[in-house]
Amino acid sequence: MVDFIAPASPAATGLHHADAAAGNAQVADAAADALRDALSGTAPLDRILLKAAAGAGKSFVLKRLVAEAVHHPRCRQVAIIAFTNKQTRPLARSLGQLLGKDRVCLRVKGGTGADVPADVAEVVTVADSASAIPESTQVMISTVHMLRAPGELGRMEKQLGGKGANGTSVFDVLFVDEAWQIPHHLFDGVTRAAPLWVGVGDVGQLPPLEIGDNPWRGDDRYNPNRAWPTDYDDNPRTWSRELPAVWRPTASQLGLWRAFYPEWSELNCVAAPGDRTIELATAASPVVERAQRDETLPVPPDAAQIIWHQVASGIPTLLEIDGLPAAEAPDIDLPLMNAVESLLDELFASGFTVKRANYDDGAAPNGTELSIHAGAAHEDPLVAVLATRNQAVDDAADMVDRLREKHDLAENDLVSSTVDSYQGQTNAITVALHPLTGAAKLDEFNSAFGRLAVTCTRATHGLLLVARPGLDQLLNEAPARPGTPFGEPGNRTLPRQTHKRILATFARATLDLTLTDA
Repeated sequence: MVDFIAPASPAATGLHHADAAAGNAQVADAAADALRDALSGTAPLDRILLKAAAGAGKSFVLKRLVAEAVHHPRCRQVAIIAFTNKQTRPLARSLGQLLGKDRVCLRVKGGTGADVPADVAEVVTVADSASAIPESTQVMISTVHMLRAPGELGRMEKQLGGKGANGTSVFDVLFVDEAWQIPHHLFDGVTRAAPLWVGVGDVGQLPPLEIGDNPWRGDDRYNPNRAWPTDYDDNPRTWSRELPAVWRPTASQLGLWRAFYPEWSELNCVAAPGDRTIELATAASPVVERAQRDETLPVPPDAAQIIWHQVASGIPTLLEIDGLPAAEAPDIDLPLMNAVESLLDELFASGFTVKRANYDDGAAPNGTELSIHAGAAHEDPLVAVLATRNQAVDDAADMVDRLREKHDLAENDLVSSTVDSYQGQTNAITVALHPLTGAAKLDEFNSAFGRLAVTCTRATHGLLLVARPGLDQLLNEAPARPGTPFGEPGNRTLPRQTHKRILATFARATLDLTLTDA
């Protein structure tokens, strides 16, 4: 009924466990050396840029660099900025736990202090006004919008008791989390905060705005909407490196990760084959309750079982579903979402457990494992359903509500989100509508590789993309989109070919749900 074809691309091989993690450790050591030399004045550096693939452990490296800075004799205080509040909070929590509540301050908008999660507020000082910033603060964390607010740097300087050790700027180092998400026109408003900038982030995520849109007409090499670090790749006063390993994916997903970062000289995966597994319950399992299944949903249970066994292999999986009623629009497809619901209904009705090997401090397996199933406590979502348009996510949210009620699921067992809102998140299994499903042509929105990258790089265990048939025909026949504009960065010069390279890493099958006469 459903026959999967192996990925067209050969299985990726590389380093795993300690051998892979050592690459990131070496780059982190080199970045720490560069930071110390820059603060000491022995290296002519204005910027340190650490490029990370999705799931590379960049937050751990950033935390280490912040600690290095605040313990340096020529560093009095540092600032950390990010694009959203959601990004600042986990970083604030980890730094507060490391350095102490009196040394770490999370600056938030007036009247929003109560919105900060309790586990963050317990370990950092939350300041919803400048007057609440303690003089003992060494690490100031905020969004880029807060730091660039009129007069904010001056208010911070007053509360902190003066400028940094450099004597000219309020802070000695400006750290930027998810640096490639912040455009020039925002970052330009905070550059005076410190003489040394350290940017860390995923270069493959969604850009601040599509880089082809350039409202600036005075210089075709300048785009204020472009991510700010791209201006400094070849600058002699910039130290720049790539983190060559990823912690998030299964070993079977490494080829997909490499497809999103083709220009990198090296990319390895800490997880080795067998470290991450999805164990599906059998039909004879006592957790199976056939009466719970909705027989009106379109995917037959036996087909769903085949599909989930393929996903459980860890290999990225693409399922094209034929025979469905017409969609309202290419990316607002309720019949396709109903098919996803039937797949998830079978998964939760049958039961499953995700397992992962635990590692020691050197990234070697320590002989223990972590097992998670629906209803058990877990920090990250178990299953995430992603779509690109708000209307499609509204349909997904309704589906999630029905399945939660039907299978008595906890909120974190099954979630839904737009792709754009899910940047930086992690889950065990991702189920997503392919951004190109049903499309008649490639456009700036559906062909954005950053959007597809976010979709495909959230899962630690299994990835299932669903689409209507026709992706290959679209990529073969749709009018070619223009390449990357002159002077702009990135590997978006051949959109159709790049999408084909990504699809080649997926195991694929077509499920025909066309109704036939009995």
